[in-house]
Amino acid sequence: MSVLPELRYPTVTEQVSAALALTAQRPGVCTLRQVGASRAGRPLHLLSVGRARRAVLVVAGAHANEPTGSCTLLAVARRVLEQRELRDGISWHFLLCADPDGASLHITPAPRSLFDYHLGFFRPAGPEQPEWAPSVLPPDRLPPETRALTGVIDELRPYLQVTLHGTDLGGSWVQLTRDVPGLAEPFAKSAAELHIPVETGASDAAGWPASGPGVHVMPAPGIGPAYPSLPDDARHSTWYHAHRYGGLTAVVEVPMWASDLVDDPAPHPAPAAAIGLLARRLQRDALEVSRVLDGVLPRLADLDGPLLRAVRWGLELVPGLASDLLHTPPADRTRAYVGSVDAFARRVPLRAAAMLLRVLRGTDDAAAKQLEELVSTWSDAFAERFRARWVPLEHQVEHQSRTVVAAALHARERAS
Repeated sequence: MSVLPELRYPTVTEQVSAALALTAQRPGVCTLRQVGASRAGRPLHLLSVGRARRAVLVVAGAHANEPTGSCTLLAVARRVLEQRELRDGISWHFLLCADPDGASLHITPAPRSLFDYHLGFFRPAGPEQPEWAPSVLPPDRLPPETRALTGVIDELRPYLQVTLHGTDLGGSWVQLTRDVPGLAEPFAKSAAELHIPVETGASDAAGWPASGPGVHVMPAPGIGPAYPSLPDDARHSTWYHAHRYGGLTAVVEVPMWASDLVDDPAPHPAPAAAIGLLARRLQRDALEVSRVLDGVLPRLADLDGPLLRAVRWGLELVPGLASDLLHTPPADRTRAYVGSVDAFARRVPLRAAAMLLRVLRGTDDAAAKQLEELVSTWSDAFAERFRARWVPLEHQVEHQSRTVVAAALHARERAS
């Protein structure tokens, strides 16, 4: 696995400084304003380019552990400023970071390996994720970050919302809440030019119809989810908020480390049996982390921070998820899908172990040492199994940027 990324991911403060510089360079075209505040009081900033009524909203930082979007957002803003035709009848709006509190806790500005990435890992529990909170919480309990995001959508009424996501290891794919005809071709061309595999069987979009390789369209409301136990349903997330104004959302995923195993459309010879083995490994690995957690909980009685809440949330998902994998027919029978499920089943216990390690540092040497060995072993096994190769950050950003622009142009034709 290659190491030492060429660039590094900016902090929220650096994002804001870059946005301020753009507004200073082009004050007649750009504005920057605060549109809300996080639970901890951190400001949420919106950079706007142009003043046309027809709007595109680009959101970065919805998941703290997916940092590429912070670079992509600024790259797209610069591209829109440089290419006047992209502002022809369109205003562009960029929510710099949807979860600045989470961003302050995920500490891997330039990960040198998958193990290094996990040493600084943070991803909040579902109810604390701005985009997913509406799918698991009643309206009167939504966090302020969610209310700020939906407030921006209510104000702008975008014909397209693009939310920038990423994966630690795998390929690139797009999730659409409505189809965008014509998007699949430039998406595939960009991925091929930059040597980024397309995740044709993404477990995140299991059972979704595809308008092209790696471009998945949300199924009709009456179709049940592939994993019924998971509490978060994309159809109840902020992705659907744009629909009340006739818009749609595109979720653009790009990998930090690539694996060609998730881009193999060949039929798997025994997908159900393979997924059954993955489910049992998931149960075994999660149990190992749960035992460490149970052993240290008496000494953590006074701690209930976001890291520990996220650990508990992830481990609580495992029994239902394992049951789904064991007892539900595979949503896809390709090698790519089985590979994506393999990666998914590795991530859940690995992330829980990594965040619990961060909680325990300095409080319990024996348990911390055990967890560090687990995180190291599982990270290395993940990278080795998937033959991980680093995707240069400029390639991650370029591919995501191209896909954002293509989605905006093709969705504009749909909305016309």
